[in-house]
Amino acid sequence: MIEVRPRVAIVGSANIDMIIQSERLPRPGETVTGGEFVSAGGGKGANQAIAAHRLGAQVTFVARVGDDGPGKQTLDNFVREGLDVSWIAIDPETPTGVALILVDRSGQNMISVAPGANRRLSAVDVDLARQKIASARVLLTQLEIPITTVRTALTLGKEHGLTTVLNPAPAAVVPDDVLALVDWLTPNESEATALVGFPVVDPSSAIQAARQLLARGPTWVVVTRGEQGAIAVCEGQIINLPALPVAAVDATAAGDAFSAALSVGLARNWPVERTLRYASGAGALTATKIGAQPSLPTDKEVWAYLASDPVTTEPGRNGG
Repeated sequence: MIEVRPRVAIVGSANIDMIIQSERLPRPGETVTGGEFVSAGGGKGANQAIAAHRLGAQVTFVARVGDDGPGKQTLDNFVREGLDVSWIAIDPETPTGVALILVDRSGQNMISVAPGANRRLSAVDVDLARQKIASARVLLTQLEIPITTVRTALTLGKEHGLTTVLNPAPAAVVPDDVLALVDWLTPNESEATALVGFPVVDPSSAIQAARQLLARGPTWVVVTRGEQGAIAVCEGQIINLPALPVAAVDATAAGDAFSAALSVGLARNWPVERTLRYASGAGALTATKIGAQPSLPTDKEVWAYLASDPVTTEPGRNGG
């Protein structure tokens, strides 16, 4: 029997990443030399689209790139992956987005982004893909595009009965009317801090933040905590996801892989625990290689990794 590929729609950014890996991250005003340089495809939306595709989803990706060399490189990357580029607009007036990324030997990073054409991804771009988006089961978006476009995409998703996922990254304040359109919210600790206005630094504050965010609209809030794992909260339930053992090299796209894998699991209608375990495995594996898109794992790689680690057999669960 041929398995039907789950359909996931993603509205978001597409960048070229310029990455320097060195022993440590520089302090303000300091120059650190001796690093290694890599250029690769990036942007949270593009990372999530490629991640979902490698995990077996049929992906509709709505984005915007410039009519320039980096834009051509971005489209070529998608074509090589086998992604449909029909809904990626080419903007003749604005350059493709670029991210400058510094990574230390432990995998921690600092990122500065020039959004370029991502700033011009609009409600019109989303509406042009309306029929294709409506045919999906899950809609995933992020905050590297205008919040008005995020709102339009989530509204369209809700109108057509899709499960909506918002990865609120990079960290920003999100209006309540946008949060009200979200089924699953996936902030890391820094992003959760920006959303709730108090420091999210440990399990207790993560749960407190999640409960506050649930009151603003989402059905589930998953606070990802890097090497400390993640905590998923809905009304009356808390699921603790343990950290997974990997040798971290570059955590740049780990959150993107997590949100993409979560969306694929939801599109497959898997139980929550299985979906979260799968997302954790995808995020952990992504941190083991340098570069955003080159590090994104396949479905087969995620399950092989999870099968090799008894800690991931079943997430810990507590009453909430």
